[in-house]
Amino acid sequence: MELLARILHISPQTFWMIAKVIIVFAGPLTLAAILTWVERRGSAMIQDRIGPNRALLFGRWRLLGLPQLAADGIKFFMKEDLVAEEANNTLFWLAPLMAFVPAMMGFAVIPFGRDFTEAGRTYSLSLLDPGNGMGMLYPMAIGAVAVYGILTASWSSNNKWSILGGMRASAQMVSYEIGMSLAVIAIFMTTGGYDPHQIVAAQAKTWNVFPHIFGFLVFFTCMFAETNRLPFDFAEGESEIVAGFHTEYGSMKFALLQLSEYVHMVTAAALIVTLYFGGWQIPGMAHPPVLLSIGAFVVKWVFFCWVFIWIRWTIPRFRFDQLMFLGWKVMLPLSMGNLLVHAYFMHRWG
Repeated sequence: MELLARILHISPQTFWMIAKVIIVFAGPLTLAAILTWVERRGSAMIQDRIGPNRALLFGRWRLLGLPQLAADGIKFFMKEDLVAEEANNTLFWLAPLMAFVPAMMGFAVIPFGRDFTEAGRTYSLSLLDPGNGMGMLYPMAIGAVAVYGILTASWSSNNKWSILGGMRASAQMVSYEIGMSLAVIAIFMTTGGYDPHQIVAAQAKTWNVFPHIFGFLVFFTCMFAETNRLPFDFAEGESEIVAGFHTEYGSMKFALLQLSEYVHMVTAAALIVTLYFGGWQIPGMAHPPVLLSIGAFVVKWVFFCWVFIWIRWTIPRFRFDQLMFLGWKVMLPLSMGNLLVHAYFMHRWG
């Protein structure tokens, strides 16, 4: 790193910050794009069919339909961009960005590998190092802001189906957000802080998924509602409200809304790994090599991205009243009980 920084005539700290910005933004975005292909091939595998395999590369190489990614990008760029006559033009254009940007920003505090020291300097493998500041409260807050993109898209479209999708999304968020927050607060309490590096370090011996199993079940379930994925994709609900909040969207604005869902899913998978599955920690290795720690994080991360796809094509959509019941009468009491039990044990035995 010192050598590369000297070649570019910048300080090592500046070089490392630029490298982290590229990794943190290009990594989730690239994985999200690949997941659109994995979703199609995975759903085909689960449903015992072929999936996309007609898009070619250089006229003859199919590569299991992987060139479909390029075909999709070209298609969205070439499609005519229509805006409904009665839509609010400014907000209609702004809504996809309001959904996409928060999804991208949530990954900034996730430590994707072990900190390392070079030439007397310590380098952190996360874009932001919040320390004793907001820490893991930051991605939780940013994730909640993404619902405003959905609400803005639905209202600005001036379409009754879109507005129904937006209202569903807002009621959905109110139903699960409290239970999800209480589940995470239990981890903050037992760890003693919000710092993601501290949370990962505290899991060196035991991953949080074991002592916080009920909190994990609540948080994991809420992540499907947070990302608007089946079985909780009520904001879209194609079989009920056409396409929900993005009914009037097409071309690259529609592509950005869809990509924001996948980026949000990628961030949610990273949060699950960091909070409950040890982050970059490897069982039996107190201080794994840096590259191995990054590899461990990536393996867990990709696995949970696949779980999101797996669940989508396995469990049918809930009814909306079932989500409300689950959020208020199951997940909220469960997360509250989990918090109180851990508070009791901490008070009793420290």
